[in-house]
Amino acid sequence: MKHFLQENDFSSEEIKEIFNHSFALKTNRAQRPTTHLAGQTWGMLFHKKSTRTRVSFEVGIRELGGNTLILDQSSTQIGRGESVEDTVKVLSRFLDGLIIRTHGHEIIEEFSTHGSIPVVNALTDFLHPCQIFADCMTILEKTGTSKDPYSLAGKKLTFYGDTQCNMANSWIMVGALFGINICLAGPPEFAPGEQILSYLAKHNLPVTFEHQTDPVVAASDADILYTDVWVSMGCEEKAEERKRIMSPYQVTDKILESAKPDALFMHCMPTHPGEEVSESVLASPQAILFDQAENRLHIQKAILRQLSQS
Repeated sequence: MKHFLQENDFSSEEIKEIFNHSFALKTNRAQRPTTHLAGQTWGMLFHKKSTRTRVSFEVGIRELGGNTLILDQSSTQIGRGESVEDTVKVLSRFLDGLIIRTHGHEIIEEFSTHGSIPVVNALTDFLHPCQIFADCMTILEKTGTSKDPYSLAGKKLTFYGDTQCNMANSWIMVGALFGINICLAGPPEFAPGEQILSYLAKHNLPVTFEHQTDPVVAASDADILYTDVWVSMGCEEKAEERKRIMSPYQVTDKILESAKPDALFMHCMPTHPGEEVSESVLASPQAILFDQAENRLHIQKAILRQLSQS
């Protein structure tokens, strides 16, 4: 039995298979539902609000022939103090898999340790692997060169803003896995933290990213510019301070023009126009964020298919 808690949970061959199937599932979407999850029920335990993640997983499971059960803290005994160990042991008797969107990464690790069903990371404060795989699929789709994420080696992606956030960490991970040159552009006090560096060392993954405080220099020769919200869920009390510190790292026309002429702009959404990105960049034909959002459906279907066969 396998889990998908972080980007390196699959072997290189399994990753290639997932990406190949994601493109096939997208091409053949009209032929739904399939039978990959026929007769299965997957639980979705969400401790954080969600639009794209919840809808894409719910629709995807149904398109694979399965059923979903929505769970949250307020409607389960977890909210009243029942242990994760007892909860997942019980859920393992009922469900075929569990998709979790939560805060601490240690929570999903505990679920995977004590359960007997596959666990999927739908976002933690540390990593967002489903989003990052969908983003890589989108880059492959737009560049049109291959369906193999390892062919992205040598491309430069610059991430702007909070370079300690889960998306920055996930780009560091796939940079190490796929050979993408990751440049993190943000304030020095938001440079990548010890958690991601320790994780790379623990799993023998190379440190291949650079941190740059000059936003224009960071854009030089970039194939992709990427940003995320400056105020993540749980950081609302520090919103004004974070906006002030990160304001020089807004992705503007000047930043976009400093990258390669055909550079793509990406954002995992929701966006806050005028904060992390200007309205003009969002309106640019180089912005592909809605393609990213759609591809969450296809890559997640391929991930679930892979897990159901493990």
